[in-house]
Amino acid sequence: MVASKRSGKGIQVIDARQLEPPEPFERVMEALSVMEPGGKILLILNREPFPLYRVLERNGYRYRSTPFPDGRVEIEIFQSGR
Repeated sequence: MVASKRSGKGIQVIDARQLEPPEPFERVMEALSVMEPGGKILLILNREPFPLYRVLERNGYRYRSTPFPDGRVEIEIFQSGR
């Protein structure tokens, strides 16, 4: 199941476990372009998105990656507050 939805408290959830690259990256870039101050994106994948991490860092975003025993990775993306 692929989901991209707004959750409570300004959190946009993107469940991209069933998507092939580069679609997860594209969805995150689109979500970042409309993210409101104080907002957050929760990206759910089956692997670490190392290229995405570099882009986030270069563009002033912070992230926190949490791996789970079932193999999924949840990445919370925030504005850096710079």
